[in-house]
Amino acid sequence: METIITTATAAKNKTMNTTREPIFVIGGNGKTGRRVVTRLTDLGWPVTIGSRSSSPAFDWHDANTWTPALKGMNAVYITYQPDVAVPGATDAIKKLTEVAVKAGVKKLVLLSGRGEAEAQECEQIVIGSGLDWTVVRASWFCQNFSEGSFYDPIMAGHVALPVGDVKEPFIDIDDIADVVTAALTEEGHNGKIYEVTGPVMLTFREAIAEIAKATGRPIEFEQVSMEDYAAALAEYQLPPDIIWLITYLFTEVLDGRNQSIHNGVEEALGRKATSFSAYVKKAVEAGAWA
Repeated sequence: METIITTATAAKNKTMNTTREPIFVIGGNGKTGRRVVTRLTDLGWPVTIGSRSSSPAFDWHDANTWTPALKGMNAVYITYQPDVAVPGATDAIKKLTEVAVKAGVKKLVLLSGRGEAEAQECEQIVIGSGLDWTVVRASWFCQNFSEGSFYDPIMAGHVALPVGDVKEPFIDIDDIADVVTAALTEEGHNGKIYEVTGPVMLTFREAIAEIAKATGRPIEFEQVSMEDYAAALAEYQLPPDIIWLITYLFTEVLDGRNQSIHNGVEEALGRKATSFSAYVKKAVEAGAWA
């Protein structure tokens, strides 16, 4: 059972490592990755972005790129695209951990997902790697509404999704980035699984209504069948593997299993998680739906 972090433990967790050794951020241009890179850079840590366009390149589909990319790295933040729940993710994570061990990496921080059996298999691979590790197990991102797949429908004023009254404790990605950065740079986070959620549960309809109220935009929410939604995605020419993932998330992960709030953000950082309302206010101020 998760416990609220004590003041003494919080102080310990905020003790910075004195030696600032290189950190490798896989997916450093992605939603969480770029925020982690910014935080590490602001703190003065040497950081390398892992992507196909970086030098040396890192490509999840080409294991030959992994060893050169991880050479000289002390810690690695692992984000797997498109999700650690997809077929093949466990094999890739297993191979990556083996390469990391041989490359002399000391610490792995994995971004995982709640209620996903495949994701938790990836967690166990990282836990059993023999390296220091931290797992950040996240709920659905708030930013999916402002910079993800729900953005265009919101701007069009009509959001159709195959989900009804299931509630989700949406997590602000900035909270995830803060937890990941702490795990990479501070003492006290090794061997921890931080299940990070927002402090309030909302249905998707309620989340859309809150955005509509904050922006003054008329935004209609419509519940549709999974079959109709998948057909619409196919019309937009989304790849079959992405359609499979979306179907999996909406039919299995959003079946009520994740209707609970966890205090992983507070456990890691000693502060409360950001509410959905606070996220919406911040996004509006930044012009997200202007």
